[in-house]
Amino acid sequence: MDTENIIVYITAPNDEEAAKIAKALVEARLAACVNIVKNIRSIYRWQGKIEDDPEVLMIVKTRTGLFEALAAKVRKLHSYEVPEIIALPVVKGSEAYLNWLKDATETGKD
Repeated sequence: MDTENIIVYITAPNDEEAAKIAKALVEARLAACVNIVKNIRSIYRWQGKIEDDPEVLMIVKTRTGLFEALAAKVRKLHSYEVPEIIALPVVKGSEAYLNWLKDATETGKD
């Protein structure tokens, strides 16, 4: 199992906010890549009510050691009071892709 790499799910209210967060994460080398999936529907409980809202989903490729800094950056930029920031381990992956992910998230590159 490769626990060095993780996928982080983050939802946002719209494409513009997701793109702002995604660019900030990649620019800071906290993420190698962020996919933005439009047109998801989230049904959830918030403050005693059932909510049903359109959202977008960010799928963030990063490393475990960057999670806390990534989460702090997301909380700073996100409009939600409690943004979803959930990490899942990468169990396996293409060696070339995982090498790229590591290279893209190391500081001092380029």
